[in-house]
Amino acid sequence: MNVVIFGATGMVGQGVLRESLLADDVQLVQTVGRAATGELHPKIREVVHSDLWNYKPIETQLSGFDACFFCLGVSSSGMNEVEYKRLTYGIASAAADVLCRLNPKMTFIYVSGAGTDSSEHGRMMWARVKGKTENTILNMLFAGAYMFRPGIIQPLDAIQSKTKSYRTFYKFAKYLLPFLRSTFPNHVLTTKQIGQAMLNVARRGYPKRILESKDIRAAALSPVLPIESSGPRYGT
Repeated sequence: MNVVIFGATGMVGQGVLRESLLADDVQLVQTVGRAATGELHPKIREVVHSDLWNYKPIETQLSGFDACFFCLGVSSSGMNEVEYKRLTYGIASAAADVLCRLNPKMTFIYVSGAGTDSSEHGRMMWARVKGKTENTILNMLFAGAYMFRPGIIQPLDAIQSKTKSYRTFYKFAKYLLPFLRSTFPNHVLTTKQIGQAMLNVARRGYPKRILESKDIRAAALSPVLPIESSGPRYGT
């Protein structure tokens, strides 16, 4: 399986990158972003690309993939809707559009968030924009498209968020999160669980196209999942 990861330097992206490099059935892991991860591994190939709204200059490097893990995202704090939409919907839809055209048999997994508004008409600006992004990707002709909506995430394996406010939160919540995860396992996920779930969904699909935290946890537990949603999968 060949996979491409957008946002591999972020917290969730670091998690799925690590799990992809460890997976025996993954032959190639390509990252795409404004900066390289700096990871040294025989499986990895890094593509540094500054204009994330235009992929024409690197199209030759975006074909031949079985799965895309789109983990790129920004906080909506301090942004108006126009700018947040440009950075969230604009980048994700541009990447998904070119990948769908070049890799029609691909499984595309988009990391959204708990509380995303599929109606696109709710009160929360970020939730409306995320909902529009999800809906657009779900309507593309991928072999499979899945939306991941994690809530609270516990970083493992020395992984850190790039967002300063999040790093501060995790610093103070370091000892609380393991307790919360053991008490509320369907609401608190680890970066390892999310990475394993993405790989398993890419391998076998999942009966839902939108995965909330409890679904992500279930997908991480077993690599053999029922296929009921959309199209053939790698390994089937």
